[in-house]
Amino acid sequence: MAESMSGFMRSHRCTEVTKEQIGESVVLMGWVNKRRNLGSLIFVDLRDRSGLMQLLFDETNIGAEGFAKAETLRNEFVIAVRGLVQLREGAINENLETGEIEIKVLELRILSEALTPPFHIEEDSQTKDELRLKYRYLDLRRPDIQKNIIFRSKVAKSIRDFMYQEGFIEIETPMLCKSTPEGARDYLVPSRVHPGNFYALPQSPQLYKQLLMCAGYDRYFQIAKCFRDEDLRADRQPEFTQVDMEFSFADEDVVIDLNERLLAHIFKECLGHEIELPIPRMIWQEAMDRFGSDKPDTRFGMELVDVTECVKGCGFGVFSGPANKEGSSVRGICAKGMADMPRKKIDALVDFVKGYGAKGLAYLGVNQDGTYKSSFAKFMTEEELKELVSEMHAEPGDMMFFAADTDKIVYSCLGALRLELGEKMGLIDKSKFNFLWVVEFPLFEYSDEQERWVSMHHPFTMPMDEDIKYLDSEPWKARAKAYDIVLNGVELGGGSARIYDPVIQEKMFEALGFTKEEANERFGFLIDAFKYGVPPHAGLAYGFDRLLMLMTGCDSIRDVIAFPKVKDASDLMTGAPGEVDEKQLEDLAIRVELPNE
Repeated sequence: MAESMSGFMRSHRCTEVTKEQIGESVVLMGWVNKRRNLGSLIFVDLRDRSGLMQLLFDETNIGAEGFAKAETLRNEFVIAVRGLVQLREGAINENLETGEIEIKVLELRILSEALTPPFHIEEDSQTKDELRLKYRYLDLRRPDIQKNIIFRSKVAKSIRDFMYQEGFIEIETPMLCKSTPEGARDYLVPSRVHPGNFYALPQSPQLYKQLLMCAGYDRYFQIAKCFRDEDLRADRQPEFTQVDMEFSFADEDVVIDLNERLLAHIFKECLGHEIELPIPRMIWQEAMDRFGSDKPDTRFGMELVDVTECVKGCGFGVFSGPANKEGSSVRGICAKGMADMPRKKIDALVDFVKGYGAKGLAYLGVNQDGTYKSSFAKFMTEEELKELVSEMHAEPGDMMFFAADTDKIVYSCLGALRLELGEKMGLIDKSKFNFLWVVEFPLFEYSDEQERWVSMHHPFTMPMDEDIKYLDSEPWKARAKAYDIVLNGVELGGGSARIYDPVIQEKMFEALGFTKEEANERFGFLIDAFKYGVPPHAGLAYGFDRLLMLMTGCDSIRDVIAFPKVKDASDLMTGAPGEVDEKQLEDLAIRVELPNE
C-alpha cells in the first residue's frame, strides 16, 4: 500500500547534494534505479531527473521495521527518504557526479510500487523503438532521453532570452485556420457549428505573421506547433515545432545577420561551442552544381564534376544523348582510393541511385597499373577515357561514378550517392558543426504531378528586383530573395523577403496559374490587409526539432520530442489515431466510407 508523503518536503534533487553537506539531514525523492542486498546492508541507487544518489540502509540506523521495508524495494518503486549525507564507506565512483558521497537513510516511505518494466531503464538502450514508444512514459525516464528533453527546454529559454533582448514580441497565432492548399497536405478539423466546413491545422504561421507586420508589431516571434500530413522520415514528424520570426522594415541581410548572432548565442550558451561569424553564403545554383543538393554537407569534399562538354561527342550513347539535350547533363563524383571496390558493392550503389530516379549508374575505376575497371570503357576511345579521367581529377586507385539524365535526376542521385559514400568511407567528421547559408533560390519549380509552375518556397516570396520582369513570360528564370540555413547537410530553417507590393503579388498569383477569384478565395484576407498600408518585411523559421537533433548528436528527431509519432503517423502509446463513436460523427455531419483494400 502506498504511503503518504505528508510531513516530508523534498530538500534537494539527487545531484544537488554535495560533500560540503556531509553531516546534514536531507530529504530525497525519486525512483529505485538499482538495489543491492548484502545481507546486513542494502544499497539503493536513487534516480531523479538530475541523476543518481546512493542510499545506504543499515538496520542500526533505520530500525528493523524500516530495514524490512527496504528489503521489499524493487526497480522503479517511487520512494522518499530522510537521511544524513556521509562519505561513501565503499569505493568511490568517479563516473558518478555524486560518487564520493551517499545518504545514510534514517526513514523510508514507499510512495508507489511498480511492476517490472518491459525493458531496463538505462542509457543507450538497445530496446526496439516500437517497444520504447509503446511505453514512452518509461522510455522518458532513461537518463539520455531526459537529458535531451531538459536540453530542449534550455535551448528554448536561450532563444527567448535572445529574442526579447533584440526587441521581439512573442505572439501566439491560431491553431484552427483556413485551409490554403499550397505545399504539403493539411490536417483538417471538421466544424460542428458549420456542417461540411473544415478548419486546417497550421503548416506554419506564415499568413498570420505577415498580418502581424501589417498590424504594426514590427518584430514578432513564437515557438510554434505546426502540422503537415506528409510521409515521415528521421527528421520529420506530422506535428513539429518551429521557431518562427518576422521583421518589418528589414531585408534579407538584416534577417541573416540577426540569425547568425542567434545561432552563435545558442551554441555558446547551451554547448559551449563558438560559431565563426559570418557564416559562409553559397548561391543555390552553385550548391546544386557542386554538391547536387540545396542543403549541402560541407564537412567533406567529393564534389560533383560536370563532364557534359567532355562527353558530347563520345561513342557512349548513354552519355552523349543527355549531353546534347537541353536541361540534361552528365556529371560524376570521384571516390579516392576505391578502385578495388568489389562488383557486389558497386551493384548495391546502382540499386541505391535508382531510388532517386536514376536509370543506372556508370562507373570507371583506374587501377594502379593504369588499366580501367569500367561498365562503359569499351564504348569509348583511349583518348576519350583519358580526357574523362583528367576532367574528374582522378588518379590510379580512384573510382568514378557517373549519372546521365535530366539535371534534376542527376543532382538528386549523385547528391545522395555522395552522402552515402562519404558515410561508408568515413569521410565525415561528426565533431564538426558546418553552417552554410544557401541564397538566391529559384522562385518557381515545375511540378510534373500538377503540370504547372509552383512556388519553391511559398507564393509570398519576393523575386530578386532584376528578375521581376520574368514573371509575365519566363517565370522559370526568376530568382527569389530566399535563404536557407544549413547545418551538416540538414536544412535547419528557411525564409525570404516577402512581397508587399500588390502589383507584384498579382503577377505572382498569375504565374502560379491562379485566377483573381481563386487567389481571393484562398488568400483574400491577406490581399485585403495589404490594401491598408503594409511595411516591407522578411522572416525566417527554424525546424526546432531538427536543430535539437543536431545539437545533441541524435540520429532522429524522435529522441528530442517527448511524445513522438512513428512512421505511419500513429502514436503507439495512446493508440491515436483511433475510431470515434457514431454520435460524434453525427454531430459533425460526417459519414465514413473506407476505401476498398
